[in-house]
Amino acid sequence: MIERLRRNSELSLILLGAVIVGGAYTLASLGTTASIPANIGPFLAVVVGLFIAAHIAVRRLAPGADGMLLPLAGLLNGIGYVFIARLDKNLAGLQATWTAVGIVAFIVTLAVVRRPRTLERYRYTFLLIGAGLLMLPLVPGVGRTINGAKIWVSLGPVNFQPGEFAKVALAIFFAAYLVERRELLAMASWPHFRPVLPDPKFLGPIILAWGLSLVVMTAEKDLGSSLLFFALFIVMLWVATEKSAYLGVGGVLFAIGAFFSWSTFSHVKDRVTVWTNPWADASDKGFQIIQGWYALAWGGIAGRGLGLGTPTRIPEVQNDFIFAAIGEELGLIGGTAILIAYLLMIGAGLRIAMRAEASFDKLLATGLTTLIGLQTFIIIAGVTRVLPLTGVTLPFVSYGGSSLVANYVLLALLMRISDESHRREMRQGRAGTAVGAPA
Repeated sequence: MIERLRRNSELSLILLGAVIVGGAYTLASLGTTASIPANIGPFLAVVVGLFIAAHIAVRRLAPGADGMLLPLAGLLNGIGYVFIARLDKNLAGLQATWTAVGIVAFIVTLAVVRRPRTLERYRYTFLLIGAGLLMLPLVPGVGRTINGAKIWVSLGPVNFQPGEFAKVALAIFFAAYLVERRELLAMASWPHFRPVLPDPKFLGPIILAWGLSLVVMTAEKDLGSSLLFFALFIVMLWVATEKSAYLGVGGVLFAIGAFFSWSTFSHVKDRVTVWTNPWADASDKGFQIIQGWYALAWGGIAGRGLGLGTPTRIPEVQNDFIFAAIGEELGLIGGTAILIAYLLMIGAGLRIAMRAEASFDKLLATGLTTLIGLQTFIIIAGVTRVLPLTGVTLPFVSYGGSSLVANYVLLALLMRISDESHRREMRQGRAGTAVGAPA
């Protein structure tokens, strides 16, 4: 009964999201060309068809999974597509293709991963996969530098960012490793005069995570992914051991690495300089962030209207600065609605983590949710100048096939953990009923 209610609610929310996306697509076309788009029918059919296919897969493969995650992802994905189509029709076609690939990856992940704990046995395999993917852009002849960051890989006609998939693999490894070693990591035995941390020999993974983050920051010039990977491990370590000392140690390590990078590498220094004073080079390095501010300011409370803004003046607006485009045309109200959608998604992920019984499931759900939350915070904080601007994407919204596919895999893993928790609760309920039944 609960499963049917969840799936019916999910279907209703998907259809509601399709109506919102279809309306936004129509309004964007009216604002741009003063005409209703001729392809509105096929557009809605494709949107509804893709997410109905995902819904059917969930109904069959994970019927007890949370009913909020897929509709929220579909809504964010749809709104992102509307803005990408409004900015560049060619990119819109590619984004539609990647959305279809992402939905296929979502369904395949649900079909292949039937029990989350089977992933735990392959912890070191996922470590090798994650580290290998992170280092892949540094391989001569394969890696590509685009917009100053060496985070791309070209295999024939296909270009992708392996780091987007590395984050999922490393989250699985971190969860499995911490389940295995969390008691040792929680024991304070060093330094001897005032123990606050475990024996240094157990801190190897922290040093490894720190080293990987420095490599990504310095060699690949990717500040956002560097912060994301290291913060992911520190948060999971803190949750696993319940020792706040790790937050302090992690902060100190990252501060040391950041200062070293700032003092040694010019590209890191440039990012910090633009962050502290973009007006110092307003026509070049600070141009993007200044134009993003203007866009948000012009949006005001209610926005200039879909299709009525001028977001194309912002360089790479479809990637790093799509939130600024949303803020200009939908205003503070629209930007807040996007943030609320992310908060609902993060809340659903944390609820899944709390309900999970197995330690691995808890930590993996926490890590995957942390990835969504941190990535959202890092890019929006960069647009609004709370943090230095980085190259991460806004999950499900920004243009980018690698990010979209990886996030749908992440979503499927969260829903698998949710379904596993539901099935356990149902088994316990039936066992309790059998025990309490009269003889």
